[in-house]
Formats: sequence, C-alpha cells, structure tokens
Amino acid sequence: MRLYHPSAFDFTTAVPSYWEATAPAFDHEAPPLQGAHTADVAIIGGGYAGLHAALVLAREHGLKVKVLEAGHVGWGASGRNGGFCCPGAVKLSYGELISRFGLDETKHFYKVQRDAVYFVGDFLAAEGIDAQRTGNGQMEVAHKPSRVEELKAEQRFMRETFGDDSAFYTREELAERGFDSLAFHAGLLSTETFGLHPLRYVRGLARVAVDAGVELHARSEVTGWRTAGGLHTLVTREGEVSARHVLIATNGYTDETLPAAVGGRLLPALTRIIVTRPISDNELKAQGWTSTDPTYDTRRLLHYFRLLPDNRMLFGGRGGTDASSDAMNRIIGTLRQTFEEVFPAWKHVETEYSWGGFVCLTSSRAPFAGPVPGMENVWGAFGWHGNGVAMASYAANRLAGVIAGAVAHDKALPAVLQGMPGRFIMPSQRVNYLKAAYVGYGLQDKWR
Repeated sequence: MRLYHPSAFDFTTAVPSYWEATAPAFDHEAPPLQGAHTADVAIIGGGYAGLHAALVLAREHGLKVKVLEAGHVGWGASGRNGGFCCPGAVKLSYGELISRFGLDETKHFYKVQRDAVYFVGDFLAAEGIDAQRTGNGQMEVAHKPSRVEELKAEQRFMRETFGDDSAFYTREELAERGFDSLAFHAGLLSTETFGLHPLRYVRGLARVAVDAGVELHARSEVTGWRTAGGLHTLVTREGEVSARHVLIATNGYTDETLPAAVGGRLLPALTRIIVTRPISDNELKAQGWTSTDPTYDTRRLLHYFRLLPDNRMLFGGRGGTDASSDAMNRIIGTLRQTFEEVFPAWKHVETEYSWGGFVCLTSSRAPFAGPVPGMENVWGAFGWHGNGVAMASYAANRLAGVIAGAVAHDKALPAVLQGMPGRFIMPSQRVNYLKAAYVGYGLQDKWR
C-alpha cells in the first residue's frame, strides 16, 4: 500500500538530481533476482541501513546475505537526500526524551548520535570512499528575532545537561564567519556534522558490501511474502529468495502490506531540494555566504542548505503532501521563492537541478532498529525523521550483530531505538494528520 501518488514509486526511473548527474556509476554487478535462491538473511532495501547490516553480516559473521533493492543502487533516500551527516533522527525534544526514557538513557542516546557521525566519517576514510566531505559543524540559524533567546536557552540546556560545547553567534558574528543573510538573526554552531555526496557514499558502501560477499540485486522489488517452516520467502517479479531472517530497511518507501505487521506505523513525508549553478567568488562575496558548514533554520517546517564543493548552493525544505509531478513542481517553485528571500543577492543565480523524495516519520517520533513484534526472525530499521545518513548507518551496523546472535538487543542499541512504533490512530488518515500539522507549523513559523 502506498499513501502517495504512484509516480513517486517509479523504480524504473532515476530521480533527476545533482547527485545522479555527478556520481560515478556503480561499477559492480547487481543483477535483478532471477530464479529461486536461499540465504541466511534477506534484506529489503539497498540504502545505508540495508547495506551496512549486510556488510557486517557477511564480513564479520560469514553469513550468506541477499539484498533486494527495488530500483538501481542509490535510487531511494540514501541517494537523493541533502547530504547532512549529523545527529538527529528523532522528533522528540531532549526534555521529552528525558521524560520518556530518563536522564541516563537520554545521555546515552546523545552520545550515540555523535558516535554515528564519527562512524560514517571513519568508515569513509577506512574504505577509501570519496564522498566529497565538506564543512566542520552544523549551524542552526534563528529565522525570527524571537528565536534568538531560544537559541541561547538551547545552548545553556545542552551545555548543562550533556556538556555540549556549541558556540553562539550574533547576526554580525554570523556575517563575519561567512553566514551573511538578513533573514537570520543569530546562530548556534555544533561541531559534530559534515556534508557529503550521498550517492557517492551509498554506491561506495555497496561496492564494499559486494566485495565482502554480499549478493546485491537491483531492480528487484519485493511483491510477495510467504512464511512456512521457519523460512520467509520474498518474491520478486523474476525470482524469489528464502531466508530464516529478514530485515526491512526501506524507510519512507516501505510497502506496509509486506508484511502487514508494519502497516500503519510509518508516515512518509515529502522533502524537496534545489541546487543552483556554480556561484562565482564575486557572487559569493556579494551575498556574504562563503561557509561550507551545513546549515538549517529554526522553523518547524525547516529549510536546510549548504554550499557544495563546486560552489553550488543546495537548498531544501519540508512540506507538501502531494507527490504528483505537477504538485512537486509547484512546491519547487515555492522553495525557489524562499531561496531568493534568504539570499537576495542570488536572485539571478539559476536553479539547475530540483528533485524530491520521502523522509520517514513514526507514531513514536523516534526511529526503530530491532525485531518486528509477532514475526519470528523479522527485523526492521527505519524511521530516521530526515536525519538518516548517520543514524541509519550506525544503527543497522549495530543491529546486524543482534541478527547474527552475537549481542543482545539492549546492549547493542539505546532504548530510544528499541521500541517498535505503534500504529497511528486511524492510519488511513495519516496524510490528513500531516496536512493539519503543516498548517499549524506554518502559522507558528510565521507568527512566533
């Protein structure tokens, strides 16, 4: 079952992104699954989560692993996101996390989020993957004067609670550091973030996984699932694979009828991105924005942006509930208008690429990496809430040890990631809930 327009799930067509235009083609074999096969573990989804789990299961535990990817390598969110390798993956405030999980467990999760960023950086270096790493920290900018004091309060809370060493900047100090825009009134810089080329990352990861013995099958959408005799059999258009363990790692592109146990628990949400032509040094100076640090604003319907290595500006945002081509074009137009309001000196700088895709929300507002209740040896890793580059990679890497029986679930991952999200109330109305939330968030962003 899909909640959005079918065109958003056309696995035969590559999204026309800047990443697709600038990433090397995947240079290993990833043929469609054909005929009947067996494996120790079958993984649905060939993104960061699926491939990191597959790599550990094959390389460290010697298991036979089949990865089934519906599109080409990097077709989904792992190949089309904004390239922010950063903490996050929850839509709960730290106060809410402390209330739900306790202070000690929240501190553990705080540390794990940062460990996840370091994990990706170390992995890229160790495996020789050129993902065009840029920036050295993440800047949160106040989009209204009323948000300045909130940033100061956030800094105090994070320092007193976690020992965080973020730095506060006034509007004038932002300009001095290359973050000049009259749209922003202050900033808070944290150190554990960098930008990367997401498609270069996922294709490099896929190469490493295949070299380690993982059997990767692109263009192999799972269309059926049956269980008998302790084995799960996943059916594609041209083949099938039977395995004792299955990992679902499809995030916002999950078909929640396969299996029904995940139905009603996930809510895909649209995000969209534009990328400009290369901006000249004189044009950069005219605006006063020269930093490559990934940046986002304090809106509930946030915007995120960063200067790429070739001096293009990437500018993205949340919002919208219609994934049809016409609706996406309208959303891209609105995003471009906001871009010009934030960077008025670049009104003449053309957009050369635009695209969209899904992030994945959950009813618990937290990600999940663990066993799917009611199904023997079925696992899930999803719900990254728009920040999956680091956490999906790290969590799936850790979950692989649980699947292999080498480590207990509660030892491998923090409690925040262990609970399977419940079903939304009246799941058929999920998109309408999102529409209502967007209206409320938009009013808050405008007036508060």
